[in-house]
Amino acid sequence: MPLGERLADLRRGFHRTFWIANTLELFERFAFYGSKAVLAVYLAEKVGLGPQVAGSLVGAFSGVLYFLPVLAGTLVDRYGFRRTLLACFGIFTVGYFLIGMAGLQFGQRITESVGRTPYMIAVLLLTAVGGSLIKPCIVGTVANTSTDKTRSLGYSIYYTLVNVGGALGPVLALQVRQNLGIEYVLIMSSVVSFALFLGTLLFFAEPPSREEKGSVRTMAAVLRDMLLVFANLRFMLFLVIASGFYILFWQIFYSFPFYVKEILHYGRFELLETVDAWTIILLTVPATAMVKGWKPIRAVILGFFIASVAWLMIPLAPTIPVSIAAMALFAAGEATFAPRFYEYIASLAPPGQVGTFMGFAFLPVSIGSFVAGPLAGWLVANYVRGGHPNTMWYVLSGIGLASTAAMVIYNAMVARPARQV
Repeated sequence: MPLGERLADLRRGFHRTFWIANTLELFERFAFYGSKAVLAVYLAEKVGLGPQVAGSLVGAFSGVLYFLPVLAGTLVDRYGFRRTLLACFGIFTVGYFLIGMAGLQFGQRITESVGRTPYMIAVLLLTAVGGSLIKPCIVGTVANTSTDKTRSLGYSIYYTLVNVGGALGPVLALQVRQNLGIEYVLIMSSVVSFALFLGTLLFFAEPPSREEKGSVRTMAAVLRDMLLVFANLRFMLFLVIASGFYILFWQIFYSFPFYVKEILHYGRFELLETVDAWTIILLTVPATAMVKGWKPIRAVILGFFIASVAWLMIPLAPTIPVSIAAMALFAAGEATFAPRFYEYIASLAPPGQVGTFMGFAFLPVSIGSFVAGPLAGWLVANYVRGGHPNTMWYVLSGIGLASTAAMVIYNAMVARPARQV
């Protein structure tokens, strides 16, 4: 078939709303990763909470944001993609502005009257609730606006744009921080979110409904399914061990910026935070192809090991080039780990419960963030600012290697015997 005809088939394979939804996702990731790149430093230094409180708050923020999609999918089913997206971008608009307001002169007086920590807890929680709505909306739209033949490509386009947003968002944040001030990065995210609200209002059409394939799930049904998953101890043990990977991942945003600023004396820390996303863009396809013939658990363990060892490079030669190389190696581990991780989750689900179990795929991301935040604050306070910065990386690598060993033991003593039953 000629290339032109193939491209025409691809265009016909996606509804117009598919492209609008992915464009919205791209710019939402600009706003999210731009704010994420500076949030820990902003809370610690501009708002004045210090690294330990700031670490706990940013960890809880992402933890809530990645846990709630399990419940948010019910809202999408009940109220539709368009209205849920409008709610998401509306909450983001208000939430990001209120976070940034704490760094503005007039906002500081309001923050002080409420109390800096209670104020930030409230506005971060509000923003996280809005953020939890985006994933079921966009992923669901991709599923509903593509055909069986193009759906795989549709998800590839979606994940690529997520990583492009992760790569470019911090770069935009750097420009705003240097020219206007760190608090204006959050204001920028608010402005982008408002533009996305208007874009959704004007251009986003409700995707074709799949309601006829089954009744809309109620919140009670979702909670029953959650209890069903929690009762599967083999599955929950795997998720808890896997969360060790994300304890390492979140350090890119929680502790690494402090290390870069205060130990390596490199002010443009946002640029180094983009190395992971750029490497993922380049390596995900070849890394997946390389381990395609492996069992998913083997690829998960290898990716875990590579990511854990990556952080050992930094204390051996604490320089900017080595830090970039360590980040790239970590991303290579992530590119090996992540695709097969989701495949393995699907394989653990009992027949007829794949959708329910896949809804918990983000739980390790959430658990990892809840742990990584306070851990990052402790590491910065005790090692980066305590005179032993290299120890931080030994601690993190040790956590990763211990989690890798736990995954090996899990496979040998829990997963493998279960497969033989």
